[in-house]
Amino acid sequence: MSEDQSAVATEASRPGLSAGPTSEFSLFFHVKPGEGESIRAALRDLQETPGYRPGDYGMAIASIHEARFVLFDDDTRLAFVTSFDGSWDAYMDDFLTSGPTLALFDAIFSHTEGYDGLPDLAALQAFVLGAQQTAAAYARNYGGTVKEIRKAQRVNDAFQQVLDDPDAADALQHPALKPLLDEAAD
Repeated sequence: MSEDQSAVATEASRPGLSAGPTSEFSLFFHVKPGEGESIRAALRDLQETPGYRPGDYGMAIASIHEARFVLFDDDTRLAFVTSFDGSWDAYMDDFLTSGPTLALFDAIFSHTEGYDGLPDLAALQAFVLGAQQTAAAYARNYGGTVKEIRKAQRVNDAFQQVLDDPDAADALQHPALKPLLDEAAD
């Protein structure tokens, strides 16, 4: 595995491991006693928010590849696990200025021990950093940033439209398009 494909530790200001342009970020919290159902309700609210609903792809923090919350140990622990492009500092800046998304996370974190709530953004960042644990291993099955992947999807959609257009048949015979057509055939 090459250096850019293997997980490597990131610099001090950027916790977690990285693979290429993407870093993992794993947080572990203690849920306040008896607040398991309340935190589940807050997570359902997040899951019903545009950008976070299954099939939506418009998260407020556009550098996130995926994110998940996991309640475990009989709802006494909460994990938040994600991967994102760019530096940890830029990711945190996006998170701390995400407006409604920040309010949703505030509603979730309010059910965890040690959380003092908004509006103290420095305290929130310290709270998040205090819950962070670097993964023992991190790998990705694909390259590219979120921005690059979204562009590739748009290009593919446009190319599929060309393939479906009967008026494009003559143009598609050009030898320069053979690599594209070979890829489209599989």
